[in-house]
Amino acid sequence: MKKILFGLTICLIAISCTTQQKVVQVEPQVQEIKKEEQVLKRKVAIARFSNETQYAKGVFYDKENDPIGKQAVDILSTKLAASDKFILLERQDMDKIEEELKLAGNEGLQKVGADYLIIGSVTEFGRKNVGDVNAFSRTKTQTVQAGVSIRLVDVSTGQIIYSEEAKGEAETTNQTVMGLGERTDYDATLSDKAISAAISKLVENIINNCMEKPWKSYFLTYDENGIIISGGASQGLKVGDIFQVVEKGKSVKNPQTGMMMELPGKVVGKVKIDYSGGDNPQNEFSMVSFTEGEIDKQNLSNYYIKEIK
Repeated sequence: MKKILFGLTICLIAISCTTQQKVVQVEPQVQEIKKEEQVLKRKVAIARFSNETQYAKGVFYDKENDPIGKQAVDILSTKLAASDKFILLERQDMDKIEEELKLAGNEGLQKVGADYLIIGSVTEFGRKNVGDVNAFSRTKTQTVQAGVSIRLVDVSTGQIIYSEEAKGEAETTNQTVMGLGERTDYDATLSDKAISAAISKLVENIINNCMEKPWKSYFLTYDENGIIISGGASQGLKVGDIFQVVEKGKSVKNPQTGMMMELPGKVVGKVKIDYSGGDNPQNEFSMVSFTEGEIDKQNLSNYYIKEIK
């Protein structure tokens, strides 16, 4: 009987020796898109993501290869791509791409302009260990906290249309009883989880702010061979789609900010997509025809094509 009781006691002790991980994370609540709803993808580039903390900044610190900043870029890019609402343009490693093209004998890289630029920074990053020792048990908790700041810039105006900071936390806990149980050493994955938790709180707002504004395109040519605008199938354009043509408003200087600003434009017509060509965002185009109105062929830069909302 004593052996049975002793065995049960050992089992209960082993069960109580556990390791737990907790990640405080709010995943973006992206509304499900109906199949019949058209989504015109915006072109987004992450301009930079800096590490403004003192974490891991030793004597040999390299600002261009900061691991915390690169983690943040990769996590944000993955989450934006998962929404399927953006064409993500590479900016962080543009120099490496250009170098590879030179080695391949192709220096004619087409640089696509983004609709929005994301500028971010890791503003807070810290790690702490907390232990609790009792007569028969020992508990150790590792916690990582991260703060991330984001600015979303509308490239067409240079204005910051969204700015916010969020914080995330990740922790792991292990417990041993009478020397039995798993002892957790330094957990490097907590850094990723804490940064991911912070960025997750911002992704939905980034998506909403980008999608709130109408999708835009621009005239490339208008001659006897046809009317061609930028954008194609990868951005969601389909044959038969109708868009408004807007004449740009007058540019004036805002005396409060000292910045130039464009006054609201005037709708001067509508165009219909007749054909889309190209096989990637760099060379895609669409041929259109006017269904209403007309424009000055000699001043195409004075107009843009806008989504009808």
